[in-house]
Amino acid sequence: MPQLRRRLGRADLRAVPEARRALRELLSHWGGPGQSEVAELLTSELVTNALVHTEEGAVLTATVGPRALRVEVRDFAGRGPRPRPRPPQGEESTNGRGLVLVESLADDWGVRPCGAGKSVWFELGVAADADADAEAA
Repeated sequence: MPQLRRRLGRADLRAVPEARRALRELLSHWGGPGQSEVAELLTSELVTNALVHTEEGAVLTATVGPRALRVEVRDFAGRGPRPRPRPPQGEESTNGRGLVLVESLADDWGVRPCGAGKSVWFELGVAADADADAEAA
């Protein structure tokens, strides 16, 4: 299975566009229309959260399986993520929306304890159109 694994330095927000670029390369032949863009967006949210809200670096792992993409960002902080309530209509703030996006756009997501720290993950399934194209090929 194709896989991406990157170590992300502590508070190094340059890692966010680098993670997006590496994921884009991994997903060059994966998914249906718009899925790789959604995967990039959600990955950048998880990477940003790990680097901004923890004291250590993180590890990004993305695995392309036959039926789904799974992206995990493991950090080394014991406290779990705290999704913020959805902002009121018309609120201008762009902070605090990362997990709301993950919850809204991912097919599945969660948080898994990992010894010292946790792994926040999401999955995106292969679109039905992409399945049909793959079977026809």
